[in-house]
Amino acid sequence: MKLATIQNDAPDGTLVVVSSDGTRYLPATSVSATLQSAIDDWAMAEPVLRVIADGLENGEGDSTESATFAAPLPRAWQWLDGSAFRSHGELMETLFGTEPPPPGRPLMYQGLSHQFFSATADMPLPREEDGIDFEGEFGVITDFVPMGVSADEAMAHIKLLVQINDWSLRALAPIEMKTGFGWVQAKPACSVAPFAVTPDELGDTWRDGRVHLPLSVDWNGKRFGNAGGGAMEFGFHELIAHAASTRSLCAGTIIGSGTVSNSNFREIGSSCIAERRGIEMLDEGQARTSFMRFGDTVRMEARLPGGELLFGAIDQKVVRG
Repeated sequence: MKLATIQNDAPDGTLVVVSSDGTRYLPATSVSATLQSAIDDWAMAEPVLRVIADGLENGEGDSTESATFAAPLPRAWQWLDGSAFRSHGELMETLFGTEPPPPGRPLMYQGLSHQFFSATADMPLPREEDGIDFEGEFGVITDFVPMGVSADEAMAHIKLLVQINDWSLRALAPIEMKTGFGWVQAKPACSVAPFAVTPDELGDTWRDGRVHLPLSVDWNGKRFGNAGGGAMEFGFHELIAHAASTRSLCAGTIIGSGTVSNSNFREIGSSCIAERRGIEMLDEGQARTSFMRFGDTVRMEARLPGGELLFGAIDQKVVRG
């Protein structure tokens, strides 16, 4: 099942159900006005939403071409971003001169959650010299997660999967890292692809708490990376258990995978510019690739083995804010 949010005058938009091929939609207001209200009472909402989804597969619904989609959750109670791909971590350690994390402990920070940009919105940022970078990720949306949940138990709390562009300002990151506290200036709002999907939409490409699909990233119309999501050192269920170790997680918590990265990065490319710069430092002794300029575009998409576009596409331009 695919769910989406149509923009309106309300901050949380209107919940709709989308056909599997992404071409048609039906309103879900008879069930829940918003995705947040649906996830708040998922046990009640899901069966009725699936009835609407069945109608879409029988040819009902309006064309998505006429719809203006927001992020699935235009704002969320909580956004927790991991860094679960070890090859990415190693390259960032090269770029920033940081130490690796303790063995067996995932990296995670709590980020800005009151705003998520739509997949096609221009991204306003103040300065090019801040080191504008995209970061392609997968993510999950949970229902309520009790404190102390195990990784095995956490699997049942993954209700939806999403695709994220976690924007970063790389020139500001080292400054904030030295404070020993979390990101603030270096992490503006994220962007999210239009469709949030239930795990069954992925078939056998969803296993072990991981999305076993490539995330294609194009910068200014040129392929930049095609790394696979299955290489996470920690699966999403393990990230949830880590986050919930000493506190519960509210329904609607979004947890990100961190930049999708594979160890054969020289062959398949990267999901962020900083990683490319880390590779250049390893291979050539210095970084050559510049960060984004105003007017640059980035496109991200994930396709199922049959070629179907799973989450819709993120396709954005960076503009002066």
